[in-house]
Amino acid sequence: MSFRLMARLAVLATIAVAMLVLLDACSRTGSHDDIRSAVSQLPQTLDPRYATDAASARVNRLLYRSLVDFDEHYMPKAAIASWRVLSPRLFRFTLGSEGRHFHDGRYLTAEDVAATYQSVKELPDSPHAAEFANINKIEVRDENTLDFFLQDADSNFPSRLVLGILPAELIARQHDFSQEPVGSGPLKFVSWHRELKLERLDDHQRFSFEEIRDPTVRVLKLVRGETDMLQGDLPPELVNYLKKQPVINVIESTGTNFAYLGLNFADPQLQNPLVRQALAHAIDREAIIKHALVGSSRLAETILPPEHWAGNPDLAAHAYNPVAARELLKQAGIKLPLKLVYKTSTDAQRVRLATMMQAQMQQAGFELEIRSLDWGTFFEDIKRGNFQLYGLMWVGIKTPEIYHQAFHSTSIPPMGANRGRYVDRQVDELITVSDWKNVASRLHEQLPYIPLWYEGQFVAVRKHIVGYVLQPDGNWDGLAKVKRNKFKSVFPGRNAL
Repeated sequence: MSFRLMARLAVLATIAVAMLVLLDACSRTGSHDDIRSAVSQLPQTLDPRYATDAASARVNRLLYRSLVDFDEHYMPKAAIASWRVLSPRLFRFTLGSEGRHFHDGRYLTAEDVAATYQSVKELPDSPHAAEFANINKIEVRDENTLDFFLQDADSNFPSRLVLGILPAELIARQHDFSQEPVGSGPLKFVSWHRELKLERLDDHQRFSFEEIRDPTVRVLKLVRGETDMLQGDLPPELVNYLKKQPVINVIESTGTNFAYLGLNFADPQLQNPLVRQALAHAIDREAIIKHALVGSSRLAETILPPEHWAGNPDLAAHAYNPVAARELLKQAGIKLPLKLVYKTSTDAQRVRLATMMQAQMQQAGFELEIRSLDWGTFFEDIKRGNFQLYGLMWVGIKTPEIYHQAFHSTSIPPMGANRGRYVDRQVDELITVSDWKNVASRLHEQLPYIPLWYEGQFVAVRKHIVGYVLQPDGNWDGLAKVKRNKFKSVFPGRNAL
């Protein structure tokens, strides 16, 4: 089946689902004054010590403040604290005046910062624990100042301190932040039942987030005014449809979120480097980008984009070459076709991408079985290593420390996100000395991931929603400033399908 025919069928499916959606057009769930977002997935947790999925990370950035953030050049900058390097193994952080009040009225102090990071180190199941294993001790000097003592020198240490800060007293009481978050960010938690509701502190504007997995239903709700904005997770034909709607504004930008094919190194076939090389040549990434992704998507060769200060722009692309892939499989002693199971979520766009890869890989000597699972089951399988292949995306990555989290031998879950159980002594050594360019080169050669693309970003809003700024990593920070223009119509558009 051609990609063009697949696109036409997708549009026909859009129309069919739209007719069903029209029957439910009056079922609005959020308050009329809320700014309403329809999302493909709600957060898994509102506790930043456990958050690894994209939705959790994006919401937690709004609920909590961190010591450090990043500028437009991906360099660390002060958020609620500045720092001084007193020695290669001693960093002193001084809290500023902004973001010092938790949403429950408590005053944020150095004790809260120390308790947050100490708790992550001590939690047996935090996926972030390995990132802070180098902290030897934390000493609070006064309510505004604390020192981090490291076991080994680490010039990149400040860039690690991006976790949201929690109240020390609630940590001691084992408060359930995952369901009842207490942070000091620009938005505070209101409730989480069917929808997640947040409120902006400075003007009490409320936001509601409703999980709607079907992309067509999300689009129709936006066009009819049942929701106010959508961001990401739509196929290009639906984005193009939204561009034609007079009640909708669509903003696009180049993205930095890294999509990849994950492999399980516990599988004897995938341990073979020839098989991994064959996989890299079996996927026509350029065709998928052209036919199935939004504009501004681009090829990727490693997690960090080439413009990042720690990126490697010299990596040669793994070109689509099914003939070469088949030959590599034969060299590996594989009887064709090689049968593999690929796990993904039930999101329609992710299933569509998997189906396209399945067709391409068949020409390269692979027989791919697709198993689409609900998000919770899928992600739990990935963390447990219950897979051969899977598709995921790293979202919001700003620092090369991601290489430690994803590929270091000490970062196998639950101590990190080395979900493929990849172990390479040379990679460990390069990470230890922060030789990021050669880390990227070694990973590009070893292929613990099959790199796919950096997905382009877009947001679609009804025209009464103004001031939203789209970010390359797709975060939702724009909600701290977005406004509802009360002088414009908030009634549903007339041109729904």
